[in-house]
Amino acid sequence: MSDENQDRQLAGLQKVLQISRSLVAATDIDSLLALIIERSMELLTAERASLFLYDTRSDELLTRVAAGVDEIRVPADKGIAGATVKTGSTIIVPDVYADDRWNPDVDRRTGFKTRNILSVPLKDYEGGLVGVLQVINKRRGGFDDYDVTLAETLAAQAGVAIQRATLIEHYLIKQEMERAMKIAQDIQRGLLPQSNPQISGFDVAGFCRPADETGGDTYDFMHLGDGRWMMLIADATGHGIGAALVIAETRAMLRAIGLGGADASTVLGSANNLLTGDLTEGRFVTCFLGVLDPAAASLSYASAGHGPILFYDRNRDAFRQAAATSLPLGVMAEVDYSRLETVPMKSGDLAVIITDGIFEAVNADDEQFGIDAVIQLLRRDRDLPAAQITDSLRDAVLDFTHGQPQADDLTAVVIRKS
Repeated sequence: MSDENQDRQLAGLQKVLQISRSLVAATDIDSLLALIIERSMELLTAERASLFLYDTRSDELLTRVAAGVDEIRVPADKGIAGATVKTGSTIIVPDVYADDRWNPDVDRRTGFKTRNILSVPLKDYEGGLVGVLQVINKRRGGFDDYDVTLAETLAAQAGVAIQRATLIEHYLIKQEMERAMKIAQDIQRGLLPQSNPQISGFDVAGFCRPADETGGDTYDFMHLGDGRWMMLIADATGHGIGAALVIAETRAMLRAIGLGGADASTVLGSANNLLTGDLTEGRFVTCFLGVLDPAAASLSYASAGHGPILFYDRNRDAFRQAAATSLPLGVMAEVDYSRLETVPMKSGDLAVIITDGIFEAVNADDEQFGIDAVIQLLRRDRDLPAAQITDSLRDAVLDFTHGQPQADDLTAVVIRKS
């Protein structure tokens, strides 16, 4: 080997070592990719370079960084990059226009003239494909075997660095999502009643247990200022952050309209017309909206698709299941919610409103908890305080599912006449 070649190899290996150190210092994936692009052109004295990341889900190669061109996304089995993926080895193309695998469209769009390409696979620590690095147009002559050695040495370092940076990026994204979900969870919890209302002659309690960090259920108690209380329980389709946004909007509408003094039918009608314009197809909200009048010892309500509603007559020791009085909110505009039901409540009577997550909860044998189990529990606990009844109902559902993932939000309101 001549002294000139020895000097060239030594200089090249020293550059690779320097590049490897700089790759470790890169703070994020985009700056890392840009650094690999820049350093590969310097190391191999080339005019341009592109780095294609391999997308395993779509089986495509895509560039987040491409020196001199816009982002490119191509099938992982096409072109010279695709051949690099298929063979898993470095490819030198001395004359791209004499190679059937070359697609000249990029040159046509950019006006750049590609002469030759060195295409090398990037692999992670376990040998899995990370992407393809292509170095374009050797400034003097063509790429040779020593260029392959330098490129593969660089690629070995770059592939592992990309794997590490990607894992860090995913971890940071996950952390940020968890922080955002925690904020959303805290906000949603803050929208629920912080204590049960104190109402003369009545004992009222509620609970809500979301299936995810956030949920699509809510309940609320609103003093109307004249001794009466508006009570609602609502359930948006689905659960998670999307349903949580819908239910937060619904709650705000119902409170704003209801506290203005409107009756239940007007509140539901106005909220429905507003939600119909906001919700996408397939999304809706079921809602029970009642007004408890302690002076009259009665509960008047309208139900927008929410049911069954359970009423217990203590004197007769009998339960009645009431159906919804109209359609859910957000399905269509100008729905008639004028039908109101009024239920007199005597000592020991119960009104229990639950969401479908309770009676549709399933155990490991795919059996539903069911309405009958709810009624049986309510009959057993009928003389307990309302808060103990809601606690007992929640615990019974969780015991029944016995560690199964909670499929839907669990929400209940119990109104008991003292």
